[in-house]
Amino acid sequence: MTVEAFADAGHGVFEVEYVDADHVRRREPLSAVWTERFETLPPVRKVRAYGGQRSVTRDYWSTTMRRALACESRLERDHAMLMDFDPRVTGLVSQPFRLFWPTHRGRRGHVPDFFFRLADGTGTVVDVRPDDRIELDDAEAFTATERVCELAGWSFRRVGMISPVLLANVRWLRGYGHPRCWRQETAGRLLEAFDVPRPLFAGAEAVGDRVAVLPVLYHLLWRRALFTEVESQVMGPNSMVRRSGTEVEPW
Repeated sequence: MTVEAFADAGHGVFEVEYVDADHVRRREPLSAVWTERFETLPPVRKVRAYGGQRSVTRDYWSTTMRRALACESRLERDHAMLMDFDPRVTGLVSQPFRLFWPTHRGRRGHVPDFFFRLADGTGTVVDVRPDDRIELDDAEAFTATERVCELAGWSFRRVGMISPVLLANVRWLRGYGHPRCWRQETAGRLLEAFDVPRPLFAGAEAVGDRVAVLPVLYHLLWRRALFTEVESQVMGPNSMVRRSGTEVEPW
């Protein structure tokens, strides 16, 4: 029987295994847990390295959550970084829960890669898999996960390779995401300087010594208090920067 056939039965078809705030492992129908704030809960499983694996496991330290997220590949880590860069994302967790649904081979399970919460309260489930690496079992799992999201009122994304330009820019800015790059006075002066759009280096030099000011400028770009185009061209001295209107709290 296909996932679509089972999906007609609704919430009761799907079960969700997760770890609650008291670190108790639970397995309940989707109808009983769809309101859970999974972004605040521990991951349902640990990511472990093993001999012969094709990808590299590594943690990503999220500035949004101020904690590490376990990732199973460089691509997952890069997508975690892009979600961390999105100013709409207020909560993010990797390995959030395990979904179960029935098939002709018995009950299947799947752990999505990420769950994030937006500022408007909506939730999104993310699976990371390039187009050329989707097997039949993967396609079934993604179809089931998408149906779960429809029933729960979440969105579903299956994401793959990332534009090299976007990735290069966000990686660069992420290097300045640490609190050590925050300087309250310099940040205030930069926000004033970019009330009117101007080239990146020119704005930095209007505030003070460029070498001292640039780390704070890049930090503000990472936190989206300042805006520049990151998808169509690699950032440089002449990239136009403007104030975004996003407020940032001191670290």
